[in-house]
Amino acid sequence: MSNHKQALGKWGEEKASAYLSGKGFHILAHNIRTPYGEIDLIAQDGSTLVFIEVKTRTTKNFGNPEEAITKKKLQHMIDSAESYMQELEEKKDWRLDVVAVEKDKNSNSVSIEHFENVNG
Repeated sequence: MSNHKQALGKWGEEKASAYLSGKGFHILAHNIRTPYGEIDLIAQDGSTLVFIEVKTRTTKNFGNPEEAITKKKLQHMIDSAESYMQELEEKKDWRLDVVAVEKDKNSNSVSIEHFENVNG
């Protein structure tokens, strides 16, 4: 992965983290590795543990950021979350969210969309 892409991803995760904190989420962890992949953010929303995939884009050439969540990617997210939950002693309700962060290269404006409970 290129440094530019990594930097953009990190920037997007910081924006998503600040956005979620503003919505009352308590951010617990960043970039947690599991045998099934990496979890971008883990947060607490009330009594629910939330596993968050952050998608960051600067262009719509590849579609909207949230469209990058394929069935296969969703299954990796579910497997990663379940793996993480098995490590916890306390069982909690959990869900998967996606936060799409879009940065306009021309105006530098940022738009953020939050999709809750993508695992249905």
